[in-house]
Amino acid sequence: MSPKKRLIFKLKVLFEDDYLAIIHKPGGILVSGNHFKTIANALIQNLKQSTLEDATQPQPVHRLDFPTTGILLVGKTSSSIRALNKLFEDRAIKKTYYAVAIGNMKPEGTITTEVDDKPCKSNYKVHQTVPSERFGYLNLVELEPFTGRRHQLRKHLSDLGNPILGDKDYGIESLILNGKGLYLHAYSLKFVHPFTKEEMYLKDDFPLNFKKIFNTLEVGEIN
Repeated sequence: MSPKKRLIFKLKVLFEDDYLAIIHKPGGILVSGNHFKTIANALIQNLKQSTLEDATQPQPVHRLDFPTTGILLVGKTSSSIRALNKLFEDRAIKKTYYAVAIGNMKPEGTITTEVDDKPCKSNYKVHQTVPSERFGYLNLVELEPFTGRRHQLRKHLSDLGNPILGDKDYGIESLILNGKGLYLHAYSLKFVHPFTKEEMYLKDDFPLNFKKIFNTLEVGEIN
C-alpha cells in the first residue's frame, strides 16, 4: 500500500499554545470537508503537536466560506475542541468581519432579515467610503454577526441592497467583479481562553486587495 498522501500547504499561524491555535485562512480553500486540499488537512504540518494527554489531530472549530479570508480558531486537544465549541454555542466569542460593499449606505445599522427561514442578526458600521466609476461607491464595512447562519453576512448585505464586492452568489449581475475573489475578511476574534483564562483578542491584518481600495488601511487606521 502506498503511504497516505500529505497536503503541503503553508499556513500563517497568528497564535499557538498547547490547547489551541489561531491561523490565517487564505481565500480559495475549504476549511474542511470531503476534499484533499482543506485547511483541516494542512493543520498537522503547520502546528506543533500538543504535549497534553488528550492531544488530538488539530481541528477548526468554526467555518469560513471558501472565498472568505481571515482568522480561524483551531482546537488541538479533545477537551479544547469541546470547550471552544461550547463558547461558540454560548455566543461567548465575538467575531468581527470587514467587507467591501457596493453602493450608497447609511453609516450604521442592524440587519435582521431571516436566513433559511431562521431568525438572525448582524450589525454593520461604515468606516470609509470612496467613489467608484463602475460601482458608484465602495464602502469599508465592519460587520458583527450575532448568529451563525450559512452565508449570513453575504445575504444580509445583499438584502440591504449593498452586496459584497466580488460576490457571485448574492451580487447584482451587472456589478459582479470576476477574478478578484470575495471582499469579505474575518478580521478578529475576542474570547476568554477556556483553560488559561487569558483575555484573547487576535486580529488578522487586511488583505492587499482591501488596502488597494482604501489607502488609509496601510497605516493601520482601524483599531
